[in-house]
Amino acid sequence: MTHETATKALKFAALASALFGLAMILALISPLRAVFDIFLDLVHLPLDGQQSLDSDSAHVLAAISGGLLVGLGALIWGITTEVYAKSAETGGRIILTGVLAWYLPDSFGSYMVGAGFNVVLNTGFLAMFVLPVLLHRHSMKAALA
Repeated sequence: MTHETATKALKFAALASALFGLAMILALISPLRAVFDIFLDLVHLPLDGQQSLDSDSAHVLAAISGGLLVGLGALIWGITTEVYAKSAETGGRIILTGVLAWYLPDSFGSYMVGAGFNVVLNTGFLAMFVLPVLLHRHSMKAALA
């Protein structure tokens, strides 16, 4: 993967993260709530309609989580444009450290509370951030060989 393609892919992943976070927040005050009720039910398989954004605690956790995802997206966008674009090695290392620091506790915690399918969904987000970095690294090593 070229550096330009990896940079574009990381920007896409950052934007997707931020938009998902904004959607979580908007779900608290809009018809998107139905989508997130399904999402919550999905991460707590089986699909039985038992999980939803009905409690005050769920509302505040959705607001916090949504805000953190917007922040993560903005942070990765900034790292991508200000660091990764100039030094793929340094920027990639920062991005990988950050997304692993999110992925491991989020996935472990999700699994421990019975939301194991969230690990699968987290892995999709993780791949959006990790694959461009690793594929670009691999192409650089192959070019040097």
